Amino acid sequence: MILAIVGAGTIGLSWTTLMLAEGHTVRVTDPRPDLEQAVHDAVREFAPTVPGFTGTAAELLSRLEIVGSVEQAVDGVHAVQENGPERLEFKQDLFAAIEKAAPANALILSSTSGLTPSSMSAKMADPGRLVVGHPFNPPHLLPLVEVVGADEAEVARAKEFYHSLGKVPVVVHKEIRGHVANRLQRVLFEECVNLVEQGVVSIPELDDIVTNSIGVRWATVGPFLAFHLGGGPGGLRHMMAHLMPYIPEDVQARLADQVEAVYPLADNDKRAEKRDRQQLEIISFKERDNDVR
Repeated sequence: MILAIVGAGTIGLSWTTLMLAEGHTVRVTDPRPDLEQAVHDAVREFAPTVPGFTGTAAELLSRLEIVGSVEQAVDGVHAVQENGPERLEFKQDLFAAIEKAAPANALILSSTSGLTPSSMSAKMADPGRLVVGHPFNPPHLLPLVEVVGADEAEVARAKEFYHSLGKVPVVVHKEIRGHVANRLQRVLFEECVNLVEQGVVSIPELDDIVTNSIGVRWATVGPFLAFHLGGGPGGLRHMMAHLMPYIPEDVQARLADQVEAVYPLADNDKRAEKRDRQQLEIISFKERDNDVR
């Protein structure tokens, strides 16, 4: 495929490397004066760390095209990944221009970390074409892409596209500023700041707490499954009833029903064995590679 990267900051350069590593031709545009050098440097730096890539940076750069305008970048492409500044009016004008210049069947995607597709697409003739594909930084390394859009068909196409790049695309079913991962990260970090500011722990102590507890746990199971497994034979229902009185009983019941539907209690022993095995592997790797704090 021919893919366009509009905006070559940190995220755009990372996307460029990943897309090149997946065998695509990538056109990059950005007004920065050092664009070509920046892309070449990034590809050489990032390529060795792309999961599964065993080629050379020179191979990737042979499929790279540096162009001088958005119109040139999106002409005839299969998909456009936008990575511009987080300014709403700028993005509105940019997506209107992309829509006019790109093929009618091209995916129009945005890496925005906070803005909603409905707000950014306000000046487009067909707002449903715009789909947010928000990566967790850096996209050439971390698997998650949050997919948000109004048109179900375009969202499905975007999900398939990101899956083809080796990502883990997760559909966010309702627009919300910051999407999901960043909102979770923000809440946790705000409490980290509170605890350090109150003198409860120092910064390195807090980092040690997280990386040796929930960091290991959440790398293998998410919060709901973690508590479902931690609740013993009664699962999440038991855990909430005994330890989470701050959650209303009707909410507890709804959540427990949903969790038990996707994670049947009968299979929890197998899930716990898998969790333990993966956690031990993470701990073992950390012990072998713990030379830099």
